[in-house]
Amino acid sequence: MSAEAERKTENLPEWKEEEVGELTDFIDKYESVGVVSIAGIPSRQLQTMRRNLHGNAELRVSRNTLLHRALEAVDAGFEELTDYIEGQVGLIGTNDNPFGLFKELEASKSPAPISAGEVAPNDIVIPEGDTGVDPGPFVGELQQVGAAARIQDGSIHVTDDSVVAEEGEEVSADLANVLGELGMEPKEVGLDLRAVFADGVMFEPDELELDVEEYRTDVETAVARARNLSVNAVFPTDRTATTLLSKATGEAKSLGLQAAVESPDLADDLVSKADAQVRALAAQIDDEDALPEELRDVEAPVAGGATEEDADDESSDEEDTEAEPEDADEDEDDDDDSAGEGLGEMFG
Repeated sequence: MSAEAERKTENLPEWKEEEVGELTDFIDKYESVGVVSIAGIPSRQLQTMRRNLHGNAELRVSRNTLLHRALEAVDAGFEELTDYIEGQVGLIGTNDNPFGLFKELEASKSPAPISAGEVAPNDIVIPEGDTGVDPGPFVGELQQVGAAARIQDGSIHVTDDSVVAEEGEEVSADLANVLGELGMEPKEVGLDLRAVFADGVMFEPDELELDVEEYRTDVETAVARARNLSVNAVFPTDRTATTLLSKATGEAKSLGLQAAVESPDLADDLVSKADAQVRALAAQIDDEDALPEELRDVEAPVAGGATEEDADDESSDEEDTEAEPEDADEDEDDDDDSAGEGLGEMFG
């Protein structure tokens, strides 16, 4: 405890000194300490919240002056929390990170009716639709608070979404009665985190409110893009090595087929390709004897695990091309042989 803090507590009654001591022990006990508002929370509901927090966080309520003294006595930056001690507040401590604490407190909140004199936490909107209330004076009450209402089909209807109170505006008694009649609960009751201090850093609610799904999507997108970059740049990692090997194998096989490289691994595919080319060429010739007799009653082979549909597609593609002159085929075969020999030497 600092000398200044000791001077502030030396004239305190004994019970207050003990309370400040317990509060400082509470602050030292946790990695994250925050200030929460408990205004408007009934005592019974507050006790329920304490029990629900058990095991994850602890709530400590005391006089504001004593909270001030305890925070200033601890030092280490916790005195910054004194700026948020106003009204009905308490200290909350946890060993969870501030983001987890904020998420837990928000999830524990429950809807509740709003009373006259309270401030609207957000825009209060009476939605369009049937109120379920029988015709009577209530239609005038709705209109008086700013809702577009009329009697229709034997009940009172709100004809348009109607903003009856803006955020920060005080709720009138008439509006509170109307909202109660409609069963609307426009506010949330729970521990409202004002600020939390952790690892030397002060966090406010707007810095802790994360869209977890959006954050997860951003991370997944970044991972996918990093993986694509690694593959496209041929930068092997333990996550992309298998993909790169598979890609290289496919490219080598494609090159071997295009160059007609004789290899045991390509034999079936080369035969299939040659068969498809023969059949495609025969189909272009107006002669039933164009296809060699030994192939006429034989189903086209499907190599390399390809489906018959793939073979048909390849045949269709070949049919779209016109047959070259016979001498051009011979020249092309010679070129293929030369390329095959060269690639054969390269591949060993």
